[in-house]
Amino acid sequence: MGTKKKTKTKPKKSKKNKQTTPFIKKWRRFKSKLLQKIGSMTIFVVVFLLLIMGLLYKMLNFSGQNDGAQLQAQQEAFISQLVPTAQKLQRQYGILASVSLAQASLESNYGMSQLASDYYNLYGVKTEADDEAGIDLETQEFQDGSWLTITDRFKVYDSWEQSMTEHAHLIYYGTSWDPAFYQAVLEGETYQAQAKGLQLAGYATDPDYANKLIEMIESWDLSQYDQPE
Repeated sequence: MGTKKKTKTKPKKSKKNKQTTPFIKKWRRFKSKLLQKIGSMTIFVVVFLLLIMGLLYKMLNFSGQNDGAQLQAQQEAFISQLVPTAQKLQRQYGILASVSLAQASLESNYGMSQLASDYYNLYGVKTEADDEAGIDLETQEFQDGSWLTITDRFKVYDSWEQSMTEHAHLIYYGTSWDPAFYQAVLEGETYQAQAKGLQLAGYATDPDYANKLIEMIESWDLSQYDQPE
Protein backbone atom coordinates (compact mmCIF):
# COMPACT_ATOMS: atom_id res chain seq x y z
CA MET A 1 0.00 0.00 0.00
CA GLY A 2 1.22 3.44 -0.82
CA THR A 3 1.83 5.93 1.83
CA LYS A 4 -0.16 9.13 1.87
CA LYS A 5 1.82 12.23 1.18
CA LYS A 6 1.48 14.90 3.70
CA THR A 7 0.67 18.27 2.22
CA LYS A 8 2.36 21.20 3.75
CA THR A 9 0.07 24.01 4.70
CA LYS A 10 1.35 27.54 4.81
CA PRO A 11 0.87 29.14 8.11
CA LYS A 12 -1.79 31.79 8.04
CA LYS A 13 -0.58 35.27 8.52
CA SER A 14 -2.16 36.82 11.45
CA LYS A 15 -4.01 39.99 10.65
CA LYS A 16 -2.83 42.89 12.58
CA ASN A 17 -5.58 44.92 14.09
CA LYS A 18 -5.46 48.33 12.52
CA GLN A 19 -6.24 50.78 15.17
CA THR A 20 -8.27 53.84 14.10
CA THR A 21 -7.23 56.91 15.97
CA PRO A 22 -9.76 59.53 17.11
CA PHE A 23 -8.19 62.00 14.69
CA ILE A 24 -8.80 59.73 11.70
CA LYS A 25 -12.40 59.18 12.78
CA LYS A 26 -12.96 62.92 13.04
CA TRP A 27 -11.34 63.50 9.67
CA ARG A 28 -13.56 60.90 8.01
CA ARG A 29 -16.68 62.41 9.51
CA PHE A 30 -15.53 65.90 8.50
CA LYS A 31 -14.69 64.76 4.94
CA SER A 32 -18.07 63.06 4.57
CA LYS A 33 -19.93 66.17 5.70
CA LEU A 34 -17.73 68.39 3.54
CA LEU A 35 -18.44 66.33 0.42
CA GLN A 36 -22.14 66.44 1.17
CA LYS A 37 -22.03 70.21 1.54
CA ILE A 38 -20.00 70.61 -1.65
CA GLY A 39 -22.50 68.43 -3.50
CA SER A 40 -25.42 70.43 -2.16
CA MET A 41 -23.71 73.72 -3.03
CA THR A 42 -22.93 72.50 -6.54
CA ILE A 43 -26.54 71.55 -7.13
CA PHE A 44 -27.66 74.91 -5.76
CA VAL A 45 -25.24 76.82 -8.00
CA VAL A 46 -26.30 74.84 -11.08
CA VAL A 47 -29.99 75.39 -10.36
CA PHE A 48 -29.36 79.08 -9.67
CA LEU A 49 -27.46 79.54 -12.93
CA LEU A 50 -30.19 77.74 -14.88
CA LEU A 51 -32.82 80.02 -13.36
CA ILE A 52 -30.77 83.12 -14.23
CA MET A 53 -30.22 81.91 -17.80
CA GLY A 54 -33.92 81.19 -18.20
CA LEU A 55 -34.82 84.63 -16.88
CA LEU A 56 -32.33 86.34 -19.23
CA TYR A 57 -33.66 84.36 -22.20
CA LYS A 58 -37.22 85.42 -21.43
CA MET A 59 -36.15 89.05 -21.04
CA LEU A 60 -34.22 89.07 -24.32
CA ASN A 61 -37.01 87.25 -26.14
CA PHE A 62 -39.59 89.69 -24.82
CA SER A 63 -37.37 92.63 -25.76
CA GLY A 64 -36.95 91.27 -29.30
CA GLN A 65 -40.69 90.73 -29.70
CA ASN A 66 -41.38 94.22 -28.36
CA ASP A 67 -38.85 95.78 -30.77
CA GLY A 68 -40.36 93.84 -33.68
CA ALA A 69 -43.88 94.95 -32.80
CA GLN A 70 -42.75 98.56 -32.44
CA LEU A 71 -40.98 98.47 -35.82
CA GLN A 72 -44.05 97.03 -37.53
CA ALA A 73 -46.23 99.72 -35.95
CA GLN A 74 -43.88 102.42 -37.32
CA GLN A 75 -43.99 100.88 -40.79
CA GLU A 76 -47.78 100.68 -40.74
CA ALA A 77 -48.01 104.30 -39.59
CA PHE A 78 -45.70 105.38 -42.43
CA ILE A 79 -47.81 103.64 -45.07
CA SER A 80 -51.07 104.96 -43.61
CA GLN A 81 -49.70 108.50 -43.71
CA LEU A 82 -48.96 108.25 -47.44
CA VAL A 83 -52.16 106.50 -48.55
CA PRO A 84 -54.32 109.63 -49.19
CA THR A 85 -51.64 111.29 -51.33
CA ALA A 86 -50.91 108.07 -53.24
CA GLN A 87 -54.60 107.64 -54.05
CA LYS A 88 -54.96 111.25 -55.14
CA LEU A 89 -51.94 110.96 -57.44
CA GLN A 90 -53.28 107.73 -58.94
CA ARG A 91 -56.49 109.50 -59.92
CA GLN A 92 -54.48 112.33 -61.48
CA TYR A 93 -51.61 110.49 -63.18
CA GLY A 94 -52.44 106.79 -63.32
CA ILE A 95 -49.62 105.44 -61.15
CA LEU A 96 -51.24 102.82 -58.93
CA ALA A 97 -51.30 103.75 -55.26
CA SER A 98 -49.89 100.34 -54.37
CA VAL A 99 -46.87 100.89 -56.61
CA SER A 100 -46.27 104.40 -55.30
CA LEU A 101 -46.51 103.18 -51.69
CA ALA A 102 -44.25 100.19 -52.30
CA GLN A 103 -41.62 102.33 -54.00
CA ALA A 104 -41.66 104.89 -51.20
CA SER A 105 -41.37 102.16 -48.56
CA LEU A 106 -38.58 100.31 -50.35
CA GLU A 107 -36.53 103.34 -51.37
CA SER A 108 -36.78 105.12 -48.00
CA ASN A 109 -36.88 102.12 -45.64
CA TYR A 110 -40.35 103.21 -44.52
CA GLY A 111 -39.28 106.82 -44.15
CA MET A 112 -36.38 106.00 -41.83
CA SER A 113 -33.47 106.60 -44.22
CA GLN A 114 -31.50 109.81 -43.82
CA LEU A 115 -32.56 110.96 -47.29
CA ALA A 116 -36.24 110.57 -46.37
CA SER A 117 -36.20 111.66 -42.73
CA ASP A 118 -33.91 114.70 -43.13
CA TYR A 119 -34.53 115.74 -46.75
CA TYR A 120 -38.04 114.36 -47.49
CA ASN A 121 -36.82 112.45 -50.55
CA LEU A 122 -38.85 109.22 -50.52
CA TYR A 123 -37.90 107.82 -53.92
CA GLY A 124 -34.14 108.26 -54.08
CA VAL A 125 -34.51 110.90 -56.80
CA LYS A 126 -31.14 112.28 -57.90
CA THR A 127 -30.32 115.74 -59.17
CA GLU A 128 -27.65 117.56 -61.14
CA ALA A 129 -24.19 117.88 -59.63
CA ASP A 130 -24.49 121.70 -59.70
CA ASP A 131 -27.87 121.75 -57.93
CA GLU A 132 -27.13 123.95 -54.92
CA ALA A 133 -30.27 122.78 -53.15
CA GLY A 134 -29.22 119.13 -53.43
CA ILE A 135 -27.39 116.98 -50.91
CA ASP A 136 -24.51 114.53 -51.39
CA LEU A 137 -25.06 111.13 -49.77
CA GLU A 138 -23.72 107.61 -50.11
CA THR A 139 -25.88 105.09 -51.93
CA GLN A 140 -25.72 101.50 -53.16
CA GLU A 141 -25.58 100.86 -56.91
CA PHE A 142 -25.53 97.51 -58.70
CA GLN A 143 -22.83 97.63 -61.36
CA ASP A 144 -21.06 94.87 -63.29
CA GLY A 145 -22.65 92.13 -61.21
CA SER A 146 -21.90 93.50 -57.75
CA TRP A 147 -23.05 96.15 -55.30
CA LEU A 148 -20.93 99.28 -54.95
CA THR A 149 -21.10 102.19 -52.53
CA ILE A 150 -20.91 105.54 -54.30
CA THR A 151 -21.61 109.15 -53.42
CA ASP A 152 -24.25 110.92 -55.48
CA ARG A 153 -26.30 114.12 -55.32
CA PHE A 154 -29.98 113.87 -54.40
CA LYS A 155 -32.92 116.24 -54.55
CA VAL A 156 -34.20 117.87 -51.40
CA TYR A 157 -37.94 118.42 -50.85
CA ASP A 158 -40.00 120.39 -48.39
CA SER A 159 -42.33 117.53 -47.52
CA TRP A 160 -43.13 113.92 -48.31
CA GLU A 161 -46.19 115.05 -50.22
CA GLN A 162 -44.02 117.19 -52.49
CA SER A 163 -41.69 114.23 -53.03
CA MET A 164 -44.61 111.99 -54.00
CA THR A 165 -46.07 114.61 -56.34
CA GLU A 166 -42.80 115.20 -58.20
CA HIS A 167 -42.28 111.45 -58.44
CA ALA A 168 -45.70 111.13 -60.12
CA HIS A 169 -44.76 113.99 -62.46
CA LEU A 170 -41.55 112.18 -63.40
CA ILE A 171 -43.38 108.97 -64.27
CA TYR A 172 -46.18 110.77 -66.13
CA TYR A 173 -44.18 113.41 -68.04
CA GLY A 174 -40.96 111.44 -68.44
CA THR A 175 -37.46 112.88 -68.51
CA SER A 176 -36.17 116.00 -70.24
CA TRP A 177 -34.61 113.85 -72.95
CA ASP A 178 -37.49 111.36 -73.35
CA PRO A 179 -41.12 112.19 -72.44
CA ALA A 180 -42.07 108.52 -72.95
CA PHE A 181 -39.29 107.22 -70.71
CA TYR A 182 -41.73 105.59 -68.27
CA GLN A 183 -44.43 104.73 -70.80
CA ALA A 184 -44.27 101.05 -69.82
CA VAL A 185 -45.33 102.02 -66.30
CA LEU A 186 -48.29 104.09 -67.45
CA GLU A 187 -49.43 101.34 -69.80
CA GLY A 188 -49.39 98.76 -67.03
CA GLU A 189 -52.88 97.86 -65.84
CA THR A 190 -51.76 95.85 -62.81
CA TYR A 191 -49.25 96.51 -60.06
CA GLN A 192 -47.13 93.65 -61.42
CA ALA A 193 -47.00 95.28 -64.86
CA GLN A 194 -46.19 98.72 -63.47
CA ALA A 195 -43.46 97.32 -61.20
CA LYS A 196 -41.87 95.55 -64.16
CA GLY A 197 -42.23 98.76 -66.20
CA LEU A 198 -40.19 100.65 -63.61
CA GLN A 199 -37.41 98.08 -63.79
CA LEU A 200 -37.56 98.00 -67.59
CA ALA A 201 -37.14 101.77 -67.69
CA GLY A 202 -34.12 101.53 -65.40
CA TYR A 203 -35.58 103.39 -62.44
CA ALA A 204 -33.17 101.47 -60.18
CA THR A 205 -30.01 99.45 -60.83
CA ASP A 206 -31.22 96.58 -58.61
CA PRO A 207 -31.85 93.60 -60.97
CA ASP A 208 -34.52 92.32 -58.55
CA TYR A 209 -36.28 95.68 -58.20
CA ALA A 210 -39.65 94.65 -59.68
CA ASN A 211 -39.85 91.48 -57.60
CA LYS A 212 -39.10 93.42 -54.42
CA LEU A 213 -41.89 95.89 -55.19
CA ILE A 214 -44.36 93.11 -55.97
CA GLU A 215 -43.41 91.22 -52.81
CA MET A 216 -43.86 94.36 -50.72
CA ILE A 217 -47.26 95.10 -52.27
CA GLU A 218 -48.46 91.57 -51.56
CA SER A 219 -47.01 91.27 -48.05
CA TRP A 220 -48.64 94.57 -46.98
CA ASP A 221 -51.76 94.08 -49.13
CA LEU A 222 -51.16 97.51 -50.67
CA SER A 223 -53.41 96.78 -53.63
CA GLN A 224 -56.38 97.46 -51.34
CA TYR A 225 -55.55 101.16 -51.73
CA ASP A 226 -55.66 101.14 -55.54
CA GLN A 227 -58.43 103.32 -56.91
CA PRO A 228 -60.99 101.91 -59.34
CA GLU A 229 -60.86 103.43 -62.80
